[in-house]
Amino acid sequence: MNKAAIRGAALALIFACAPAWAQNVKITPLGSHAGELCDRDRATIFEDPTGVRILYDAGHSVTGGDDPRLGNVHVVLLSHAHGDHMGDRKLPQLDAGSCARPETISAAPNSTTAEIAAAKNAAVVMIAPMGAFIGKKIENIRGKPTGQCAASGGESVVPLPEPCLATMQLGGKRGMKTADAQRAVYITTVPASHDSTVSRNLLTDPEKANLDANGASLSLGPPSGYVIEFTNGLKVYLSGDTGIHADMRAIVHDFHHASLVQLNLGQNALPPEAAAYAINELVQPAAVIVSHPNEAVTSGGKLRPGTRTKAFVDQVKSRPVHLAISGRTMEFDGAGKCVAGC
Repeated sequence: MNKAAIRGAALALIFACAPAWAQNVKITPLGSHAGELCDRDRATIFEDPTGVRILYDAGHSVTGGDDPRLGNVHVVLLSHAHGDHMGDRKLPQLDAGSCARPETISAAPNSTTAEIAAAKNAAVVMIAPMGAFIGKKIENIRGKPTGQCAASGGESVVPLPEPCLATMQLGGKRGMKTADAQRAVYITTVPASHDSTVSRNLLTDPEKANLDANGASLSLGPPSGYVIEFTNGLKVYLSGDTGIHADMRAIVHDFHHASLVQLNLGQNALPPEAAAYAINELVQPAAVIVSHPNEAVTSGGKLRPGTRTKAFVDQVKSRPVHLAISGRTMEFDGAGKCVAGC
């Protein structure tokens, strides 16, 4: 084959692949109140162009495995064991209570994370001790042990026939792909600086009674964040609950080159000035999505003045900040630019 023919074949291959690469990642927050960013909002659905759908930190802002907004869920991620992330409580119905104080009911003894993974036959991707705990809750729901996800070369094919465990330690990496996809979505655990003790409401006796008597808590391994590499090239850093730490620069920026951040705000871990420093100086992404506000951020879908979130937005430099408005699907290209829904 001559050089011209080779060049022509190469160009044909590039153009054939271009539509897949040009497709966008869809990100849909699932908050307590439609069209708002509210106090308890954490849950987010990420959808790859190949169809892989990932739920991150189910928390309190879902109704459980029957939440009609979920759709297909192939992977469940959990950053740490705190009840507002694992989901020791849930909504009795959508839009219950106020944005500042959503109404919730107990999700004990299983958690919203386990309910959803069981209902959706999802892969449980998280730090190993926490995954084992969720796996046992899934077993309690289904009446059969939760096995390991089948994998080849660190990749599993979704949808799965039943829920399974794909747990890791910090720095671990797993791939998830559909059967007809050329590329997998890769999920890597990265450090977070926080705590990962489980709500005693989700424990059984005698452990629960013993811990209650001593005012103590049970840790389920280290907390984590995630970097997800989607098939269109987008790399998203999910911070989890965390304070500032040096690995935001060394691992997330220098090694992973994350272009989009979903950042958890919170006065007891990452107040506005610290959050802005993490974005401006450490991670330096193309754009930021704000979640986990622990306050009513919006009214009528608009950012409320005088909020901690407004203070954060005002301090971020040279990049857009997008609010995780419940039910609003945002679409991002491979460079971290929002091209629709923002």
